Amino acid sequence: MHETTQLLIEVGALLLVLSLLGRVAARFGFSAIPLYLLAGLAVGHGGLLPLQASEEFFEIGSQIGVILLLAMLGLEYSAEELVSNLKTSRVSGILDGVFNALPGAAFALLLGWEPVAVVALAGVTWVSSSGVIAKVVRDLGRLGNRETPVVLSILVMEDLAMAFYLPVLSALVIGAGLMQGAITVAVAVAVVVVILYVALKHGRFLSRLLPDKNAEALLLGVVGLTMLVAGLAERVSVSAAVGAFLVGIAISGPVAHQSAQLITPLRDLFAAVFFVFFGISTSPADIVPVLLPALALAVITIATKTFSGYRAAKRAGIAVAGRWRTGLVLTPRGEFSIVIAGLAVGAGVEPMLAPLATAYVLITIIAGPLLARVPDTAWFKARVRKPKTAQPPMPVTTA
Repeated sequence: MHETTQLLIEVGALLLVLSLLGRVAARFGFSAIPLYLLAGLAVGHGGLLPLQASEEFFEIGSQIGVILLLAMLGLEYSAEELVSNLKTSRVSGILDGVFNALPGAAFALLLGWEPVAVVALAGVTWVSSSGVIAKVVRDLGRLGNRETPVVLSILVMEDLAMAFYLPVLSALVIGAGLMQGAITVAVAVAVVVVILYVALKHGRFLSRLLPDKNAEALLLGVVGLTMLVAGLAERVSVSAAVGAFLVGIAISGPVAHQSAQLITPLRDLFAAVFFVFFGISTSPADIVPVLLPALALAVITIATKTFSGYRAAKRAGIAVAGRWRTGLVLTPRGEFSIVIAGLAVGAGVEPMLAPLATAYVLITIIAGPLLARVPDTAWFKARVRKPKTAQPPMPVTTA
């Protein structure tokens, strides 16, 4: 009973603090994500007021937050739009992987790390944070922008690539044989293909099964289905985020619109919990020794991610301002990067990887939402706006 009481006090107090921080962020017109992270650091391991009973609650809530963020992104787009974006952005997705994985691999080689750690750090710097970016895009009111489908297609390609990468990394860190590793990858690929097939071919049927006339039943059905598919995907080494996103894609029509309205408050609550837990699980004492290397790596890979996003938007015919919005909004790394580092360190691979990845992700998560706002500033718009060319004078004709 005492532990439950302590949990309620801690959760209630922290949610009230988050409410105040959200109001401060809204008052000054910037994203609340950095403030949520700092609040997590303050109550996390080695913080000013470490939590006693509620850490497990925030850990589970953070996983739900990522799932709901990606499900909501999926509800914004149809299966046909997804396939079209993937077809047009496959080259951009490959270039995104090359430009952003290679700096991490090169950095690990310079540090003298073993090959498995090189592969792990390449993954850490490669994949953007779908959860953070989904919230930033929504907070900045860019869901309807022309560049948002480009951002979405890159995120989806990265998340789908994780369905291949994570089983391979798992096989490497445990020293699995070639056959066992191949079986793991094959199972993961098969699950992704099945989910995609259901989303594309039977999405309308799935939508008809959901009770669109009963809000309570619809909310329970959509959230239940999303979490079930996400959990099954995670069980076979596929990202839960991929499963949740594809469930959102599969739901279409009026059901999708009503589901989005019902889930939005729930998503906002658990999304805040996700960012707080990231700060809670980070010890400030572990960050200090690796802060400068992490900062150097962050600067390099923020530049490479911006470049790859800019190129992707340019290939899609987006205007200059939209290209910069695409590149800068993609810069935060997050949940996948931490999962990759945790997987490697848990198997005894390079103990320095965990604090370096944590500091690196924290820097990009704080810098990313701030950089994403730069293209909306007046001075930036003035710099990218092309000056109007003077019109040649009309020739004078005589009768």
